[in-house]
Amino acid sequence: MSEEHTVGTVLARLAELEDPKIRAVNEAHGDDHGVNLTRLRALAKEIKADQPLARELWATGDTAARLVAILICRPREVSEEELDAMLREARVPKVHDWLVGYAVKKSPHSEALRLAWLEDPDPVVASAGWALTTDRVVKKPDGLDLPGLLDTIEAEMQDAPDRLQWAMNWTLTQIGIVHEPLRARAMDIGERLGVLREYPTPPGCTSPFAPIAIAEMVKRQQG
Repeated sequence: MSEEHTVGTVLARLAELEDPKIRAVNEAHGDDHGVNLTRLRALAKEIKADQPLARELWATGDTAARLVAILICRPREVSEEELDAMLREARVPKVHDWLVGYAVKKSPHSEALRLAWLEDPDPVVASAGWALTTDRVVKKPDGLDLPGLLDTIEAEMQDAPDRLQWAMNWTLTQIGIVHEPLRARAMDIGERLGVLREYPTPPGCTSPFAPIAIAEMVKRQQG
């Protein structure tokens, strides 16, 4: 750990960056912090990778501190057991998403955790397993049982809790986009289940409803 940056100095910097208006917006989405993420990232960049400090910041339980911890951690130095424990503590959506995206995906334990989390009875933990599965669908599909994943999505997505349902829907969407032989089935599943069909989508944004999202992304890829 550097002498310049300690838990105390980082927490003090985060307190200086706290903005009540940002907190109000974030709390509406379940994220209990009030720090502009661009400034938070700049602070993490200033600190640089520091695994001991990352562990201490995570232990504070403070959401902004945990976001900094994720950005400065060294994923290869974090054990499978530690990542599992962190994920189970990460109930704030932004912390959950960043932990999976910036730490677990870069860990040598990502595949073992993916398989374990997919079967976890906690839907928030299971959603992390589906997020990692989506990453594999896009980047490393070899060895995945894609038709089997569609079977599971078809059987379970409609009645899944919100966060898990969203993650499964994203896997469905990416299978449809990336794997042409399964595209028609993916779109059919999405159409029949109707998950996120009525999701409010701002003008200029793509609906998360799988049939629309698949068609739109394929169209863009084809130019």
